[in-house]
Amino acid sequence: MDVVMTDERDQERRTAPDATRPHHPAGRLGRLRSAARHALPALAGYLAVRLIGLLTLHLWAHNVGKGTGALLAKSDGAWYLGIAQHGYDGYERVQSNMAFFPLYPGLVRVLEPLSPLCARNTALVVAWVAALAAAWALFAIGDHLYDRRVGIMFAVLWGVLPHSIVQSMSYSEGIFTAFAAWSLYALLRARWVTAGVLCLLAGLTRPTASALLAVVCLAALIAVVRRRDGWRPWAALLLAPAGWLGYLAWVGWRTGRPDGWFHIQDEGWGTTFDFGADTARVAQKVLGHPSALTLYVVTLVVLLAIALFVLSLLDRQPWQLLLYSGLLLVTTLGAAGYYHAKARFLLPAFPLLLPVAVTLARAGWARAVTVLATLTVVSAYFGGHLLIIWTYSP
Repeated sequence: MDVVMTDERDQERRTAPDATRPHHPAGRLGRLRSAARHALPALAGYLAVRLIGLLTLHLWAHNVGKGTGALLAKSDGAWYLGIAQHGYDGYERVQSNMAFFPLYPGLVRVLEPLSPLCARNTALVVAWVAALAAAWALFAIGDHLYDRRVGIMFAVLWGVLPHSIVQSMSYSEGIFTAFAAWSLYALLRARWVTAGVLCLLAGLTRPTASALLAVVCLAALIAVVRRRDGWRPWAALLLAPAGWLGYLAWVGWRTGRPDGWFHIQDEGWGTTFDFGADTARVAQKVLGHPSALTLYVVTLVVLLAIALFVLSLLDRQPWQLLLYSGLLLVTTLGAAGYYHAKARFLLPAFPLLLPVAVTLARAGWARAVTVLATLTVVSAYFGGHLLIIWTYSP
């Protein structure tokens, strides 16, 4: 199916009366309420599948004598919490926490004194709210490109991925996806300043924001060359890379070398870019020898991600979404090390789910619910497996 809307069709969707789309009363608050009502089925569906995952984890953890909160804040969550409570360490450490970008722990640091919660629970609440905002953004994109039903499927599908438990952990994938998805939504609607500001925030959240800022900057540059929308594309062009480049520059200043962040990644965390040689080698080993369940699932997710990208090309997704997910695939699969985490790193590559969301939406509610219910069970089990049985980070 051709999903690229012409300007004429897009204008028609925004101006013509349509019972399936919200009618906004005057005022920003009224528009927000109307948009929330319109997105409510998607948000409710997303919350339902994530609550099932959390309940499964809680019951499993209780049965083996472990605390749910501690499990949800393990591994990278402990690093973020350490930054929120104590700031960044010195460069002399073997594994410097300057490898982690600052916005998420910074939010926790600011909000924790204002809330009745401890730092760990504040971090979890921030992550949960951010994941819900990301699901809303996915609904908005699906609704904008197709219709409300596709938007609902799109949001719920993101919540039932094998590694969706990470969306409920004190990790930065959820908040990064929220910024990235809303930025791309703004870009699709030519809201240049909004797209630029959100891209700036994404750039302060995760290193993979390089994929997003490339898309926003290219789209803004095209608009500038075509002399469209006045000064706004220029603003996006300046804002989009500021967060990502700003943090890398700060780390460079702290370490006394321009490539400081990349040096930390290489020397301290063993992460380099080898164009996928390590990924292919580990995948071949996983498929050729008895391996852990987690590694089989990661390999399956990687193969499906590549196949879904091809389907997205065939479906002629908007080039902004294609470039974003394509660059995320390249940066994730092209990096050496942390093979077990590659499926988690691909959580923000949400446009890959659009072909599946469209298929489910066209299949009818009964078939869609059957598929989503099955995926919910699988995701709930695998989330518990990742945090209780698997001994490394998700």
